[in-house]
Amino acid sequence: MLPTMFISHGSPMTALRDSPARRFFTTLGTRLGRPKAVLIVSAHWETVEPAVNAVAVNETIHDFGGFPQALYDMRYPAPGAPALAERVAELLADAGLPCGIDRQRGLDHGAWIPAALIWPAADVPIVQLSIQPHLGPAHHMQLGRALAKLREENVLIVGSGSFTHNLRILNRASLDAPETPSVTAFATWFDQALAANRTAELLAYRTRAPAAVEQHPTDEHLLPIYVAMGAAGEGAKAHRLHSSVEFAALRMDAYEFAA
Repeated sequence: MLPTMFISHGSPMTALRDSPARRFFTTLGTRLGRPKAVLIVSAHWETVEPAVNAVAVNETIHDFGGFPQALYDMRYPAPGAPALAERVAELLADAGLPCGIDRQRGLDHGAWIPAALIWPAADVPIVQLSIQPHLGPAHHMQLGRALAKLREENVLIVGSGSFTHNLRILNRASLDAPETPSVTAFATWFDQALAANRTAELLAYRTRAPAAVEQHPTDEHLLPIYVAMGAAGEGAKAHRLHSSVEFAALRMDAYEFAA
């Protein structure tokens, strides 16, 4: 049975600029192999109720501004999987979670940029599921639990967000700037809580983790990790696959969850 994953997708420049995180992504495909399909829960698709995209071929959404033209010229035409989208909607509905189906939307940069580095041939079908920031971590863990059966069907569930995400405190002058102490404090607490499977504390991270609100002024970039945790099932263990920091404050950690 497949594990689930959480990845920190970072800046759109991850697609072009060398970094430890980019190098991690380029080797991850070997570890993961070729699943039947991938369901990506990205921090960059927010809806009132869950929604899933169902298209034949995913369009590449350039949902960012102020970057080099080379980024806007990039395309990642991964196939969609309409049957999987229907299956996702069915599983969520069975769990009492209404799910819409969007038959036009492609992949935002939280999905296509890491996917392009992990599966550069763009030959693995990808479906994207939205998040609901106003409903918080427990709701997203519930989403994951409802989708756990997909792991038995060779569907890889990936949460794509950011382990820390306060763009106002970045040291934009230096990709390799030393990590800010409050970033270290938050990331260390969260990693230890994951390792110890302290689920109740993780769900209440905004009041339990040091510097939580500083590191996540809004928590949409952390919510995908709860989907990955929920989909991994009760008793699943977290294994950190990668840890690095960019611009002193953007942690690029990645985790695998498996029983």
